[in-house]
Amino acid sequence: MDKHKIYTMSFAKVYPHYLAKAEKKGRTKSEVDEIIRWLTGYSQAELERQLESQTDFETFLAEAPQLNPSRSLIKGVICGVRVEDIEEPTMQDIRYLDKLIDELAKGKAMEKILRKP
Repeated sequence: MDKHKIYTMSFAKVYPHYLAKAEKKGRTKSEVDEIIRWLTGYSQAELERQLESQTDFETFLAEAPQLNPSRSLIKGVICGVRVEDIEEPTMQDIRYLDKLIDELAKGKAMEKILRKP
């Protein structure tokens, strides 16, 4: 079975779209980066290295230092699909990130986006 196109796409190609979506709604690059770091466990320097090296999305997630265990608390619909129902782990993590960026763009507080009690 062929991999979904997003798996082989460079994370650095998708990243500007995350930024544009957030910034269009008055949010910041630092908030986008904080969300990515929260989800993946990358430091800011590691995130920037991943962007510079044009790592594909699948590798970006596979090499993540520590995928946040609280990501399972992310619920809702993205692209017409409930993220909690996606069975393929890599695709689910990609959609988790999409959902978090959507929440940021919709004005949700960072504490709620990052699932802080």
